[in-house]
Amino acid sequence: MRLQARKLLTLMAGLLASPALWAEWAVNMPEGVTDLSRSIYDLHMTIFWICVVIGIVVFGVMFWSVIFHRKSRGAKASEFHESTLVEILWTSIPFAILVVMAIPATKTLIEVYDTKEADIDIKVTGYQWKWQYEYLGEDVSFFSNLTTPREEINNQRPKNKDYLLEVDEPLVVPIGKKIRFLVTGADVIHSWWVPELAVKKDAIPGFINESWAKINEPGIYRGQCAELCGKDHGFMPIVVDARPMDEYQKWLDEKRAEAAKVRELTQKDWTMDELMEKGEQVYTKLCAACHQPNGMGLPPMFPALKDAPIAVERSQIGKHIDVLLYGVKGTAMQAFKEQLNEVDMAAVITYERNAWGNNTGEVVTPKDILEYKKNGAYTGKYVEAK
Repeated sequence: MRLQARKLLTLMAGLLASPALWAEWAVNMPEGVTDLSRSIYDLHMTIFWICVVIGIVVFGVMFWSVIFHRKSRGAKASEFHESTLVEILWTSIPFAILVVMAIPATKTLIEVYDTKEADIDIKVTGYQWKWQYEYLGEDVSFFSNLTTPREEINNQRPKNKDYLLEVDEPLVVPIGKKIRFLVTGADVIHSWWVPELAVKKDAIPGFINESWAKINEPGIYRGQCAELCGKDHGFMPIVVDARPMDEYQKWLDEKRAEAAKVRELTQKDWTMDELMEKGEQVYTKLCAACHQPNGMGLPPMFPALKDAPIAVERSQIGKHIDVLLYGVKGTAMQAFKEQLNEVDMAAVITYERNAWGNNTGEVVTPKDILEYKKNGAYTGKYVEAK
C-alpha cells in the first residue's frame, strides 16, 4: 500500500513539474488580436476585479465577525428589526455596483453589434462537417475541410500539435480591414468560433447572424464549431489566415483564376485514369468518413457502395448523380450540389463505379453533371470510357 502511494505521489510530482503541462495551464480568456477582442478582454478584467473586491469585503467582514464576535468571547447578537438605514444600504450599494458594471458592459456590447461600414463581407455557411466561405462580390467561394490524417484520429500514429485543427482551405483575410461575417447553416445548427478574434456566432439554417473582426496582426488563428452538430462535431475546425493587404489581394486573384480554370475543365474530355485519380482524392476527403475507404460503409446509417446497385448498374447512373447532387431526405446523406463543382462530382461518381471491384468501366463526365443540372435527366451520351 505504501509502495503504491509512493508511486502515485512520484507520478503527480512528475506531472506538476512537466513544462508541457504548465505550458497548457491557462485560467483566463485570451486577449486576442482584434480591437473587439481586447475590448471584451478589458471588460472581463474590469468585472473580474470588481468581483474580487466584493469578495474580499464580504468574506473579510464575515471572517472578522466569526473571529472577534463569537460566543466564546462573550459576544451577544444585536437584535433589531425594520431598520430603514439597513434597508437603504443593502439596496443602494448593490444598485450602485450594477450601474458601475453596466456602463462599460453596454459600451462593449454596442461595439460588438456594430457591423456597419465593413470593408469585406464573407458569408460563412456550416455543413456537416465543414465550412463554406463565400466572398460576396468577389466571385470566390470554397469549402474548408478537416485534413488531420485518419491515422492520427484512430491512434495509429502520434498526434501533432494542430490535431483536429488543420484544414485544406483556410479562410484568408487581410489585416487592418473591417470584415463582416454573415453566418448561417445548411443542415443543422453549428457555431463559428475563433477565440482570438472574439467571434462566436451560431450558424442556424434559415437565419443569418452577423459578427465582425478587424485583425491587427498577421498570423494563423484557429477555432472550432462550438455547437453539438452531430457525430463528427469535433472534426469541424476553423483556420483563419490573416495576411497583409498585398498578399491577400494576390491570393484573391489566384482563387479567381482557379475558378476560371475549373470552368474550362468542365468542357474538357476526361479519360478514365484522370477521373479515377481525382475521384479518389475527392472520395477520401469527403466520403470515406461515412462510407469507409474500402466502400463497405457503416450500415444501416451509411450504406455500402461496393457492389451496391446504385454504383454498379448502368440504369441507376442517373439516380447516382441525383443522390450526390440533392442528397436523400431523412438520412445522413447530404446534398453536394453547392459543395462540389462538376469536375469533382463526375470524378467521384466515376471512382465509386470503378473502385473496390465494382469495375463497371463506365465514365461520368462533367458534361453529364451539367446536363443533369439543366434537364434533370441522364442520357448516357458520354458513358463510354476513353
